[in-house]
Amino acid sequence: MTISISAGFDSGNIHVLSIEGDTAQLEIRKDAHSDFYQWFHFRLAGAKGREVTLNITNCGASAYPGGWPAYRARVSEDRADWRCAETSYADGILTIRYRPQSDLVWFAYFAPYSMERHHDLVQRVAAAPGVSAHALGQTLDGRPIDMLRMGNGPIQVWLYARQHPGETMAEWWMEGALERLIDPADPVALHLRDRCTLHIVPNMNPDGSARGHLRTNAAGVNLNREWATPSLEKSPEVLCVRDEMDRTGVHWAMDVHGDEAIPANFIAGFEGIPNWTEDQGTRFYAYRAALAELTPDFQTVLGYPKSAPGKANLTMSTNQLANRFAHLGCISMTLEMPFKDHDSNADLERAWSPQRSKQLGQDCLAILARQI
Repeated sequence: MTISISAGFDSGNIHVLSIEGDTAQLEIRKDAHSDFYQWFHFRLAGAKGREVTLNITNCGASAYPGGWPAYRARVSEDRADWRCAETSYADGILTIRYRPQSDLVWFAYFAPYSMERHHDLVQRVAAAPGVSAHALGQTLDGRPIDMLRMGNGPIQVWLYARQHPGETMAEWWMEGALERLIDPADPVALHLRDRCTLHIVPNMNPDGSARGHLRTNAAGVNLNREWATPSLEKSPEVLCVRDEMDRTGVHWAMDVHGDEAIPANFIAGFEGIPNWTEDQGTRFYAYRAALAELTPDFQTVLGYPKSAPGKANLTMSTNQLANRFAHLGCISMTLEMPFKDHDSNADLERAWSPQRSKQLGQDCLAILARQI
């Protein structure tokens, strides 16, 4: 039987160049109206019991070629459990080798988080006591920007994820955080909902998510460079969220992401904003240190360089919010999780995974509860 490869589904992305026997030559499609690409997600059929070789040939010119060395592709035969496939990288080609045990097998850059799962999550959480659901606006493709609100306290907390749609670990993190927040017996959830009003946007970029993009929306725009001057024409997702933030104020915010190259979980802050205060910095660094003490799945050694004083990029949400709401003492941060693994606490079978993303979401809430 001839093998076949397809990507015509939610978040699918691959272009088949050729198939000869059990070897396929493939390319990742660029994000629409953009040169970004790195996310892939496709189905292989007809290879049960045969070792296949899948060569993704255009990885050398991808958005982050430094993400390929030591990376392992994810594979699933039930679309629930995603494990690491044998993967190598050389001369710009990512090679995946695998022997399926069933007729259908799925490959992805990271475990996908489908739009159907997103809708199920929003529906389930919205049905919990004390939670309200809001559509803050619409994307360019007409999808809603969902926000879930809960809690009655004066401290305004914003959690938002998947500005970059290919960073699916971010919505797995959201699922874990939301499950904890709606647990009626969880002391962390009870404390946060008493002290805070939480505004949660599980997916900032549903168009890019459905289209199989790595980094941009339907217009080819990187949403995390739109926070200074968002527009209805290019970035309605950011515009509607930032407008609501202006209405509520922001005391504490976390923007959840994934990083292609660094094999660790880390948090980037807002050093370099014009309105920086030492109190903001002290509380931010205390949060990072406490999270590192709580879980071996977080560390503070690896990460991004700090911006020099006055040089922060205010088009990025973390910097924009900390600066915009400095008068409220806003603590804003960007959480990055790996496409590879958290090497200091590695999992040879699954690497960084949905389960660990969910747990980190719950751990992040535990540290927030200590500091609020």
